[in-house]
Amino acid sequence: MGGRRLKEIPGPRSRELAERLRAHESRGVTFLADDFPIFWESAEGALVTDVDGNQFIDLTSAFGVATAGHTNPHVHDAIVAQSAKLVHGLGDVHPSRVRVELLEKLAALAPGELSVSFLCNSGSEAIDFALKTAYLRNKRPGILAFTGAYHGLTSSALAVTGIEKFREPFAPFVRGDVRFGPFPTPLHTMEMEFRAWKIGTVIVEPIQGRAGVIVPPRGWLAGVRALCDLYGATLIFDEIYTGFGRTGKMFACEYEGVVPDLMCVGKAIANGVPLAAVIGTRKAMDAWEPSRGEALHTSTYLGNPLACAAALANIAQIEELGLVERAARVGAKLGARLRELPERTPLVSAVRGRGMLWGITLPSPELTFAITKAALRLGTIVLPSGVRGDVITLAPPVTIDEGQLMHAVDLLEEAIQKSA
Repeated sequence: MGGRRLKEIPGPRSRELAERLRAHESRGVTFLADDFPIFWESAEGALVTDVDGNQFIDLTSAFGVATAGHTNPHVHDAIVAQSAKLVHGLGDVHPSRVRVELLEKLAALAPGELSVSFLCNSGSEAIDFALKTAYLRNKRPGILAFTGAYHGLTSSALAVTGIEKFREPFAPFVRGDVRFGPFPTPLHTMEMEFRAWKIGTVIVEPIQGRAGVIVPPRGWLAGVRALCDLYGATLIFDEIYTGFGRTGKMFACEYEGVVPDLMCVGKAIANGVPLAAVIGTRKAMDAWEPSRGEALHTSTYLGNPLACAAALANIAQIEELGLVERAARVGAKLGARLRELPERTPLVSAVRGRGMLWGITLPSPELTFAITKAALRLGTIVLPSGVRGDVITLAPPVTIDEGQLMHAVDLLEEAIQKSA
């Protein structure tokens, strides 16, 4: 079944590495305490082994990345084979064959008329490019974003991230033409924003992930799409967390049958190799002029061959293993089990989710983190989230064995009960 009860977490090697990390990493990155974190040594499927030899069931997929399982053997083989041929190319000058194949695959996979892509290295970069594209398209700088949204922490992405603790320290650097509405904003209120502020772009997560897995009511996304069409605004969907089968559809927007002008994807696209993309309609992406030899937006690692090969192998695994359907099927069982928690423990006030992405709301951020650490000591890895930090998010590898998954949830419930 995997995972086992542990005596000393973190172990001596993790504590030693924490001291070495503290000496040489910027202190604003990794939270370090006497009882947190562990240091990962290896991972396979849904199991993580730390440097002390302790084994844990991972209910995070490492931030939603390992949809097809950690060190998926087919993705591994593709990386090894590609590394023997071409690790890095000449980006926007002399492209690689594997890059063309990935662009074609994304066009076939994306919904509606989304068929033209820009490849980059991270979700934040995808957001940056999408915002630039939207501006070029209609030359209206006004943006409507939503509280609770997490689009990344680079300067442009931070401007549309609706979590104040990330924005406030850098207020002088954050652009001022972004309006924030609650998620979900009533459509009639949103229309007033369009009229008052000449909104040119709307950016939204079909399901808010970092905010604590907030699912909008049915029909809301369609209403947003209709308003964008009415007022000539560009609609951007951020599917960086929800894409590639996580929610039981290849992309979460497919639940509503709503297609954006631009869709940002990342995380699970290459199952661990840094890669992200913006997939747009031809009409939206043609806002960019053809390159005349010097791209206006590019990077050294654009379309990296190793990442493209990993993505192609990963997408093949998602399709061949039926992971989209499995996320829906196993996710329904997971949801049923999690919905028992409010009846079994008074600490859980709400459970929300879809497919293999769920949020469990608790009374306070302090208690949430205490439960996160208690679950770790019992042998399972979960993540705190929510705007206040009062939600535990579950996003396990979709390949996880069902018995393993339910055992991990039992361990999490034990950690919650012990904290009551």
